[in-house]
Amino acid sequence: MGVPGDGAFLEYHEPNIIAILTLISFFFFLAIADWVADKIVRAGLIGQIVVGLIYGVPVGNILAIEWQETFLALGYIGLILIIFEGGLTIRLDLLRQNFVLSVVAALLGVLTPIALSFALLYAGFGHGAIESFIVGTALCTTSLGTIFVVINSASRGVDFSQTRVGTVLISAAILDDVCGLVLVSVIHQLRGLADGDGSLGWIIGRPILASGLMAVLTPIIAKFFLAPLFRKFLQPKFARFKHVANILLMLLVLSAFLAIAAYAGASALFGAFLAGTIASSLPSRRPGSPFAVASRQEGEESPEKCPTFLHTFEKYISGVQRYVLQPLFFASIGFSVPFLSMWTGEMIWKGVVFTVLTAIGKLIVGVCVPIWDVIENAKSENVIEKPTTAVANWAPATLLGAAMVARGEIGLLIIQIGLNETPYLSEKAFIIGIWAIVLNTIIGPVSVGILLGKVGTKIANDPRWGTQLKDEGLDVNNAALSSNEILRVVGLPPQPHDTGTMRSSSA
Repeated sequence: MGVPGDGAFLEYHEPNIIAILTLISFFFFLAIADWVADKIVRAGLIGQIVVGLIYGVPVGNILAIEWQETFLALGYIGLILIIFEGGLTIRLDLLRQNFVLSVVAALLGVLTPIALSFALLYAGFGHGAIESFIVGTALCTTSLGTIFVVINSASRGVDFSQTRVGTVLISAAILDDVCGLVLVSVIHQLRGLADGDGSLGWIIGRPILASGLMAVLTPIIAKFFLAPLFRKFLQPKFARFKHVANILLMLLVLSAFLAIAAYAGASALFGAFLAGTIASSLPSRRPGSPFAVASRQEGEESPEKCPTFLHTFEKYISGVQRYVLQPLFFASIGFSVPFLSMWTGEMIWKGVVFTVLTAIGKLIVGVCVPIWDVIENAKSENVIEKPTTAVANWAPATLLGAAMVARGEIGLLIIQIGLNETPYLSEKAFIIGIWAIVLNTIIGPVSVGILLGKVGTKIANDPRWGTQLKDEGLDVNNAALSSNEILRVVGLPPQPHDTGTMRSSSA
């Protein structure tokens, strides 16, 4: 396919049959690998990463380089949509209630891998301090996109974004990635610092300041400025245009936050998550408002109602995201793994040892669950809230730790920046870090898939860490109590025919 001399247009030529068959086989095997890996380990993304390895540069190099670059860009759009959807679905009430716990879990998930990296690479293997810091930074991240995919695919019939442990998990993963991307901004500038250019204070301060200001100012502006304006001037008109108006607003909000985050020096992925949370918080859900609907069908068919933004996303976007963009994203991770360079004896044993340590560095985050229970129990006089044994919450604790093990795309991004754009990272340290990132990205989803397959329902039904009601007037720890249990707490006789959990009366 050529370009004429004057550049007025691109000449159209029919693609040759080899190119067509190659692309067909690539997408076919992405779908088959997803299905097989999902059946075996409940983590279809593992199969898609393997297909990326085979079709990409690391092994077969079957796809042309320009195709791999295109699929990498499309896959990144898929990652943005995965995280945007996570922002649309996350429980903001639970996020507020568990913010301190999320920060504690995130700090533990950041500091422990960096400390272990120094302990092994610097003290044990003799690598440099900055080199160990770069690898530790890559391993302090948590693959937010992988978390959303795994908990949605492995937990049939349960929305773990509506659980307390799921909210803590997502919040901690976001904070981990923000920390990682702040640190990668520092790493990105290390070359200039080595050449004597730039200010260390500004290199470190800009991404921290940008991320912090976005996290603090966005909900304030949304609550006191954007939401009132939307509800007064735009919301009544959305019932007329329904999905069209929803898509336009979501596109506008997402594009704006991506641009703000990128130009401010924060992560575009962080901007995508904030965009999802803002879009979900704009409409009023009070009875009688256009967005107060029981189902997508009601929003589509009633002339005075409008589907929610999540309804629109599920109808028009989630299909192409699930079957095209998401597989391309995980395949692009496979494109980025230096597979053939990893298979030397020294790299294998060092990589495996480092993998075990860095997996422990994230699994340890799960101890926040029993420790937090001890703290809450010490302050609570309600005996019903207290678990009957010390190991009652092993399942949510294990889920929290195991789900944070996967490093995925952000870890690969950081360590490749360290190799390609700084003079500090050696190829040996790079390969050891790649081993840990890849194996952890496999171990984490597989462990979560197996765990949710066995005790997913138990976790969802846990009164303290499972699914919570959306009634902000009801304490989160009492959210799953039945009506008779609440009556017994306040000293009233139980009523007959108690059929289970009390439901919230407000949207």
